[in-house]
Amino acid sequence: MENNKLKIVHLCLSSFYIDNYSYQENLLPKFHMKLGHDVTVVASLVSFDNNGIPCLLSSSGEYFSKEGYKVIRLDYKRPNYKFNKFVRIYGNLMRVLKKENPDVIFIHDFSFMDILKVMRFAKKNRLKVYIDCHTDYINSARSWVSKYIFHQTIWRCIGKKIAPYVQMFYGVTPLRCSFLREAYKIPEDKIQLLPLGIDDEVFQQKLSQDINGQLRQKYGLEKNNFVIVTGGKIDILKNIHLVLEAFRKLNAPGAKLVVFGVVAPDIRGYIERLFKSPNIIFVGWLSPDEILNFFIMADLVIFPGTHSVLWEQAAGTGTPVIYKYWPEMTHVDIGGNCVFLMEDSIEEIEFRLKQMIMEPATYNRMKSIAQEKGLSSFAYSEIARRSIAN
Repeated sequence: MENNKLKIVHLCLSSFYIDNYSYQENLLPKFHMKLGHDVTVVASLVSFDNNGIPCLLSSSGEYFSKEGYKVIRLDYKRPNYKFNKFVRIYGNLMRVLKKENPDVIFIHDFSFMDILKVMRFAKKNRLKVYIDCHTDYINSARSWVSKYIFHQTIWRCIGKKIAPYVQMFYGVTPLRCSFLREAYKIPEDKIQLLPLGIDDEVFQQKLSQDINGQLRQKYGLEKNNFVIVTGGKIDILKNIHLVLEAFRKLNAPGAKLVVFGVVAPDIRGYIERLFKSPNIIFVGWLSPDEILNFFIMADLVIFPGTHSVLWEQAAGTGTPVIYKYWPEMTHVDIGGNCVFLMEDSIEEIEFRLKQMIMEPATYNRMKSIAQEKGLSSFAYSEIARRSIAN
């Protein structure tokens, strides 16, 4: 192949692909293209609406992303549409693959029934195949049927069948590497960690734009205010309510808490009461680009609940972070840039927030490590290069 240029097809058929977001499914294709490769994303119709709520697009089609790579949306196969939607069997998938004629197929989770056809195609044409895993026992496999029927029977059987023809299975966290080993019985030598990360190109552009000063001015924040940022999906599992309760107890007049996201309906009344404080600013739903701005502005970011892609993005900005501790989720600790919450308690969160605000030496040590190692550890330009290096 001239100049080592590859044709890479990303398959986002197990879950969703969302245009103009900063998820791995967006950024690996972007940076594969920047490495000089020809890139196409083949995706389901599952996306998000303008409020970040999952939805089904009305029709299939082909277009180009804002980054310049091709996106092909596939509808589920007819007839038996409802069944095929459930097991994820797509119309025209093989015709699309043959037309795109890839050298490499990068599959984002393999839990779609068409995976067997894809792997037969890859084997026949001697293609390199990479598969990542975004699934673990926290975000999936939580019911008996999901755990024992789907993951430990159906997908385990399929995983073992296709493993000999896959270059590498990537867990996007250490916990998801373990899930590949334990749930699917993928051989150890076929598993590597490929972390989520940050769009380092966009981040570097933002650093030259005084995002910090602009946002502080917009929200009436002083230069010397200690700004704490938290957010995402605001439900009980994310524990944002515990941060609000803890912050309201703090005796730190110079500290401000900025909260972003969509509040779950079942706790809206409770959360809205907690927002009623002069030092708490609720900014509502933010786009991924806007979230990155708030991480740049923040002195401290806190995620007291379950993991999301925001964990690695925050670390990548070089901002100190407080995370909830989960076994095999400590890869975001790159030598002291963060601390972990060991309990779901208001008291522990209050203690950690007070420590960051009242102990400058502790905070500055974290900030120094975060700024030194954050971007280099989670830059998607490097993650994308490694993802097809095996």
